[in-house]
Amino acid sequence: MNQPENDDGLFDHCPWLYAEQASERRRAAQEQRRKRLLEGAGSVRLGENCFVAETAAVYPDVLHLGDRSYIAAHAYVTGDVRTGADCTINPFTVVRGTVTLGDGVRIGAHSSLLAFNHGTSPDLPVHQQPVTSRGITIGDDVWIGSHVVVVDGVTISDHCVIGAGAVVTKDLPAWTVAAGNPARRIRDRREARGAAQRAEASGGVAPGGAASGSEAPHPAQEGSALVGELSAFATAARTQAADLLDRCRQPGTGRYVDRPGAEPTVRAHCDAVEIADLLLGKAPPHLPAAEHAARLRALQDPVTGLVPEYGAAPPVPGPAGLPEDGASAYHVLCVGYALDLLGSSFAHPVHTVRTTTADRLVRHLAELPWRDRAWHAGSWVDSWATAAHWNLRLGTEAAAPGALEALFGWLHTHADPWTGMWGSPTPESGRLQMVNGYYRLTRGSFAQFGLPVPYAERVIDTVLDHARDPRHFAPGRENACNVLDVIHPLWLCARQTSHRAEEARSWAANQLTAALRRWHPGRGFPFGPRPDGTGPGREPGLQGTEMWLAIVWLLADLVGLADVLGYRPRGIHRPEPALPAEGTA
Repeated sequence: MNQPENDDGLFDHCPWLYAEQASERRRAAQEQRRKRLLEGAGSVRLGENCFVAETAAVYPDVLHLGDRSYIAAHAYVTGDVRTGADCTINPFTVVRGTVTLGDGVRIGAHSSLLAFNHGTSPDLPVHQQPVTSRGITIGDDVWIGSHVVVVDGVTISDHCVIGAGAVVTKDLPAWTVAAGNPARRIRDRREARGAAQRAEASGGVAPGGAASGSEAPHPAQEGSALVGELSAFATAARTQAADLLDRCRQPGTGRYVDRPGAEPTVRAHCDAVEIADLLLGKAPPHLPAAEHAARLRALQDPVTGLVPEYGAAPPVPGPAGLPEDGASAYHVLCVGYALDLLGSSFAHPVHTVRTTTADRLVRHLAELPWRDRAWHAGSWVDSWATAAHWNLRLGTEAAAPGALEALFGWLHTHADPWTGMWGSPTPESGRLQMVNGYYRLTRGSFAQFGLPVPYAERVIDTVLDHARDPRHFAPGRENACNVLDVIHPLWLCARQTSHRAEEARSWAANQLTAALRRWHPGRGFPFGPRPDGTGPGREPGLQGTEMWLAIVWLLADLVGLADVLGYRPRGIHRPEPALPAEGTA
């Protein structure tokens, strides 16, 4: 195609031609367009080789465009809009409200993503009704045809295709091909065309899919399929492990980053150690195990026994020995277990916990924010109990006399007999804080020390109810933290009771199938979307990979297929008690 002498309108309407065909004059004009956006109101980040048409109406509160993404002519973009790489918002498209796109999302011309709504109460005119917004989330590798409307609150999961003119009013699971008003599933994108329709007509099951209009098959029905998927996944992950570790090693410093472009962190080094142990059966190949251990041991502050983040000042202990939050509290877990996997240990006891008295500990437990921040309370217990565990492993006192016993006594007497948990649901997030806090608390205390949890059947009821909350478990909304914090309690309590075992196994089988498809060849697992937009999100990295590898094992073990994987967690998520605690209960 020959480049016209006047190219002003060409690239606005055909921005995919810009990178190769734009003149110097047009490139200079685009640079000015970018500059005006960056200097305007709102938070704007534009990736490499992005394009925003001069005629597009772009007035965001937040606009984050990933690399090689574009906004074409006469598009209307407002609100909080964030895209991954290689996303296209084509001519005359409307994107408004809180909208998140994954990588490789194509939105056809004249489509509308409307992430807000008006009330409809009869006592007020529509123009006076309050505006609500739940947001729209689009996964990776999604094609939305022309003249499509996606309404507020919808999640379209990875690999979906939406036919022209569809109106999407409900969440769509991964690989769905959908069309119509309201949009309905036509077939699975991986099926041959017509297979789903033939299955529906015959009342049977389409190849590779569930019965038409039904839930996924019972785990016993899909066991053989899961075996094949698990085996293929494990082989691929082991083959690609060295590449994903190389990808996250920072040149020059030799430190590890969670994902390319991120800052090096202590946790990233520990995640690399856990991944290498799981998939390679050895330390990350960049250094001998002894050198990895020496680098991690050297980070510990000898006065407190805590490990600060790179470049940070020594942590300031809290009233019962540990900071309330922050990297140093989690480093008690990740550095300790990374050293253990490397055949080493902390150089010093965690002194701030070793000197905690029973009275001080009990007072602090009562003051933790159980009612509205149960995850933070549970994570503090996890870190404190793990520090006591490392102190015992080093041959010193876990804490002052009676403190460890006081911890388990307080936990037993304060567990809610109706939920089996500590803390309360919140209006904003339902049982999320309570369930996620339960995982952290029990991981470091009951599971790590080999003790039974109280009210195991009530815990299973609470967790299974939580797992149906669409705010956290609708297709495309799951992240590693939320799935781990359901499967670990289910797995842990299943060792004490068979209560609702079939429901738990069915949930695990469905999640396992979805989890295996999140693997990115050579890059690992993404953590998954976060409601607040923070953290690693959809970019594959070490944290997501370390967590999902453990989740996959727990899910597979609950359905009786963990042996197929050929690995077993030995670090933070190890299934065996790390140190049985005699006399603590």
